[in-house]
Amino acid sequence: MAAPALPVNFPLPLDAYGDAAGAGVGAVLWARIQAEPFNAVAAGIFVCAIVHTFLTVKFRHWAHVVEEAHARELAARGEAASATDGNDDGRVDEVSFKGQILHFLGEVEAVFGIWVLVLGVALGWAKGWGTVVDYIGHRVNYTEPMFVVVIMALAATRPVLVFAEQCLRAVAALGKESTAAWWLSILIIAPVLGSFITEPAAMTIAALLLARQFYALKPSARFCYATLGLLFVNVSVGGTLTHFAAPPVLMVAAPWKWDMVFMFTHFGWKAVLGIIVATGLYYVVFRKEFAALDQARAAQQSDSSRARTTERLVPVWITLVQLAFMAVVVLVAHYPALFIGAFLFFLAFSQATAHHQSRLELKPPLLVGFFLAGLVVHGGLQGWWIEPVLKSLGEMPLFLSATALTAVNDNAAITYLATLVPGFTDALKYAVVAGAVTGGGLTVIANAPNPAGQAILQRYFPEGISPLGLLLGALVPTVIMGLAFMAL
Repeated sequence: MAAPALPVNFPLPLDAYGDAAGAGVGAVLWARIQAEPFNAVAAGIFVCAIVHTFLTVKFRHWAHVVEEAHARELAARGEAASATDGNDDGRVDEVSFKGQILHFLGEVEAVFGIWVLVLGVALGWAKGWGTVVDYIGHRVNYTEPMFVVVIMALAATRPVLVFAEQCLRAVAALGKESTAAWWLSILIIAPVLGSFITEPAAMTIAALLLARQFYALKPSARFCYATLGLLFVNVSVGGTLTHFAAPPVLMVAAPWKWDMVFMFTHFGWKAVLGIIVATGLYYVVFRKEFAALDQARAAQQSDSSRARTTERLVPVWITLVQLAFMAVVVLVAHYPALFIGAFLFFLAFSQATAHHQSRLELKPPLLVGFFLAGLVVHGGLQGWWIEPVLKSLGEMPLFLSATALTAVNDNAAITYLATLVPGFTDALKYAVVAGAVTGGGLTVIANAPNPAGQAILQRYFPEGISPLGLLLGALVPTVIMGLAFMAL
């Protein structure tokens, strides 16, 4: 068997292009395509993946249409078989293969993985199999996707969720535990916790509690999307009180020497103010709908009360141990061998205390991890055009461009590329990070925790979560956060 071809140097380091001094952005991009033609191919495939994410709702609709037609055909075949004493030789599979394929293409979490296959084939054709293995197997860093899988699984366990609910219940009690009180508590407090327990954990807890205290009451579609967009934006900026919890901040903290004091004084207090203003504004807009939701809550109150009285309490020591597991995982978040090892120990502990645990659901975390892994594979090949775009802009254009670019690429990738740009002033550094976290709620791919929230809450959107609906729901909070960061 012939040995695989040796990998070529791909992707080229950004400093290897030798851009002409004083050249415009267009000239730089064209020269980089000429130096490495596969840049254009990788960017084209990435654009196709983004377009696919906006079409997932259509794919799911087509899947339902195909499956309904298949069900009618099955029923017709059954009637024909009965009329001929069961001698109908025409057979139809119980499951529609075409419908299942369309369902798969309609899963947001699968989109970037699907297009990684296309990218791998194209890269192998152009550069050889050795280059595919070298890039995807060695050069891409999968630490963040793996960490998100572990922290999502831990945050969704019964002891952690019950503890978080009890803490937020104490706040909601100030408003007599009305739907509005729960809604405000979750959307203001949980995102800020992302600065300490990491954004993916905060997103998981907030989404699970919103599912129980808000979405289960069947609010209007408009209110559903407004809440989802607000959640994504609040979590994106809520991690900026510290320098270690939000991925886009983590990328720049060490190179630019930003510590916790710097983050709180320059970003944190503005983020908290923006979260309060944006959430308060949505509360005013939808305040009339809360009355209807309170009626639905009252109708469920007696059943919920009986369920709580029969539910087994979680011993304090089990809750403390699981919170300690989360703390350890957060502390070693940059070392996969350590946090995966801690997770394996947790699995043993969970099995030993199974009578106080809920069933450990790994499917949502694994799907989210798959989504993020596909995104970092594609994102690693987009630096050739993002870096010169960032480099060419002034303070306000840079902020707006970072916000817009975040909508089509993980915001951590945007800030990482900014660290590679020589000569960035303090004002430009602030602008690019502010833009990256401000735009983190516009799309599901804008911020790493967003797929986690979507995976948990998508069952409350019968036709699937519309990217346009999410964009519209997040637009007003995004503008408020932008004003908070750039005008204060």
